[in-house]
Amino acid sequence: MQYRVDPKSGNRISALGLGCMRIPGFALGRPDARAAEAIVRAAVDRGINYLDTAYLYPGNEVVVGQTLEKLGLRDRVYIATKLPHASCKRSGDFDRFFDEQLRRLRTDHIDYYLMHNITSPAQWERVCELDIEDWIARQKAAGRIRQIGFSFHGSSVDFPVLLDAYDWDFCQIQYNYANEHYQAGTEGLLAAASRGMAVFVMEPLLGGRLADKLPDAAKRELSSAGDAHLTTPAAWGLSWVWNHPEVTMLLSGMTSPEQVAQNAEIAERALSSSMTAGQLATVARVVELFERANRIPCTGCSYCMPCPHGVNIPGCFAAYNASYAHSWFTGMQQYFTASAIRTGAPRLASNCVGCGACTRHCPQQIDIPARLADVRRRLQPGPVNLALKLLTRRS
Repeated sequence: MQYRVDPKSGNRISALGLGCMRIPGFALGRPDARAAEAIVRAAVDRGINYLDTAYLYPGNEVVVGQTLEKLGLRDRVYIATKLPHASCKRSGDFDRFFDEQLRRLRTDHIDYYLMHNITSPAQWERVCELDIEDWIARQKAAGRIRQIGFSFHGSSVDFPVLLDAYDWDFCQIQYNYANEHYQAGTEGLLAAASRGMAVFVMEPLLGGRLADKLPDAAKRELSSAGDAHLTTPAAWGLSWVWNHPEVTMLLSGMTSPEQVAQNAEIAERALSSSMTAGQLATVARVVELFERANRIPCTGCSYCMPCPHGVNIPGCFAAYNASYAHSWFTGMQQYFTASAIRTGAPRLASNCVGCGACTRHCPQQIDIPARLADVRRRLQPGPVNLALKLLTRRS
């Protein structure tokens, strides 16, 4: 495993971190304890020493804490978790949430603590009015928080404003070869690094969109490059992020020990500034092909769920994108599966009533009701819609 140094603390952090949100079972709010144990054990065995979770990932902090305690690994890893600042209405809420997180994680301190999903400076200003700066100072003085930072899903204009709003130790940004000019982007990466901050990357494969869900034409482009080490779309995507020396660590939501082994092997070779001009040109061609098929920038994080009207929002968007990336029939097949059409209670895009309950939770700032209307038009045209109604009645 290669390690990169956090410039603020001097900590040696594995270039590959374990994003725990996608531990199997997360969608039900009950992460599988055995799966978590196998994944965490494999990760630490391969040299990974950074685990990322959050208060808002249902059941996730609990299973991470139980796993680390059972395996006796707490002292071998850095734990990162996040404050649900939007739920903090008074200053006492900071302690309420943080104390619960310490109990869940079975620890007396958090190594890397983040303000979760900051989308604008106004959100930080609001908690500053609740004296969060004083609260952070007290927690750091007591050793209960070691490093303080934020995860960002806002605009490129707001990112430098937020960087300068506080003396942050680190930040976490969405970054991949399809998002160079989206949210913080490359400009934000350079800006944070120039301020001496550690920069952690989330969504390096855009929720799998740059791996197994890559358009067929893009996969062929990568395959034709004939690289001896970059043998999968995932290897290309991860290596592109690590190629940037400003990136301290990237998080991967690995869902099995086998995936841990695969990504760890990639991490060992993917040194900064190591990609050739030819490899970077290949990635540039893939970006062009990807952008033609990437109609809805959903990463499948499920922050929008559950829908009060039963719509499987991530499943609808994945099927819609697949209908452009692969074929309309492939998209339809995925749509039928995601919609559970044969259950008698289908979760179709047409169930959406436009209430907007989902939109305010989306890190990608997608206008979800409007895009579900697009899904309905493409995957539920007149004849298909009639057939679906008939199928539903028979179920």
